[in-house]
Amino acid sequence: MEKLIGQHIKDSIVKLYAIDNFDVQLQKTRKEFQGDITLVVFSLLKFSKKGPEQTADEIGEYLLNNCDLVSGYNSVKGFLNLSIVDSYWMNQFINAYKDDNFGIVSADENAETIVVEFCSPNTNKPLHLGHIRNNLLGYSVSKIIEASGKNVKKVQVINDRGIHICKSMIAWSLFANDKTPESESIKGDHFVGKYYIMFDKVYKEQQKELINKGSSKESAEKNAPIFLQAQEMLRKWEAKDIEVLALWEKMNNWVYQGFDLTHKRLGINFDKNYFESETYLLGKKNVFEGLQDGHFFQKEDGSIWVDLTKEGLDEKILLRSDGTAVYMTQDIGTAINRHKDFDFSNMVYTVGNEQDYHFKVLFLILQKLGYKWADNCFHLSY
Repeated sequence: MEKLIGQHIKDSIVKLYAIDNFDVQLQKTRKEFQGDITLVVFSLLKFSKKGPEQTADEIGEYLLNNCDLVSGYNSVKGFLNLSIVDSYWMNQFINAYKDDNFGIVSADENAETIVVEFCSPNTNKPLHLGHIRNNLLGYSVSKIIEASGKNVKKVQVINDRGIHICKSMIAWSLFANDKTPESESIKGDHFVGKYYIMFDKVYKEQQKELINKGSSKESAEKNAPIFLQAQEMLRKWEAKDIEVLALWEKMNNWVYQGFDLTHKRLGINFDKNYFESETYLLGKKNVFEGLQDGHFFQKEDGSIWVDLTKEGLDEKILLRSDGTAVYMTQDIGTAINRHKDFDFSNMVYTVGNEQDYHFKVLFLILQKLGYKWADNCFHLSY
């Protein structure tokens, strides 16, 4: 636009003052004035033989009457502020819309790599409205960064292990009578989610029974039979019990088939999937190394914690007393794995603002473990 309007301004000056060797000084109009582009007229006064405001008004009036691009003008102490017609901007949008590559910079072999995480579901239930919002936000951000010339890797970590996964598994074992998504004509992730809901229903009923028999609410939560069964299943899974692993793989595959259908409908894809069942082991290894190096501490019950009180936070558990991992454990391992895989310059976590504290802790832990790239990890909180 500047080049185009600049030529019209030059033409007007030639017509008004019969000169052909001069410089045109243009700048963006300041926010406090109306207009899109501003001509500085002081260098033209020697040709106009008039004052700055009169010269500016003279050029502005000529452009308004002879240039289809100019819709109005105002002059302020030797600065001519020109307003461009709306149709010009509309045509720019129309032309940009027609050009699939408008504004896009292609990444070259030297482009830095940016990892963008989004979606990251659990395999105990289907993707819901919150996941759709997260998917669309994360995918949009990844495409915007990609359009700026960066090498973008879209990733997710699938939370495929833990007590919440075992809840669906134990409920299916107790109540399904070998039913499958195919036998029930239900999408796989919805089928598994049905048993997660069933677990919660039975769990609450059993808690109520225990409370009626004199147990405290806290005791009832810990000792409800179906919850104890889920905990035992988690211990067996970590001990690589063959039957538990077979059930875990079967039910997870049902869920993955459902997830794939949803992502296909949304037009979403990933460059790599990470699985908590794999990354938590590296996370546990790094937690033990951090304990040995004095970055973490162990309580009497055997659980391992990090003390972040000096950083203005608090103590955060990294491994439970029974040796099982928490979300933070796998996030440590996942982040380290990703840097090994992609040697990224920056990593973006697209996660809701309820996890603000979690990511503050994660980045501080990675820093304590000596990973300098942790400074370039960013939580895209929404």
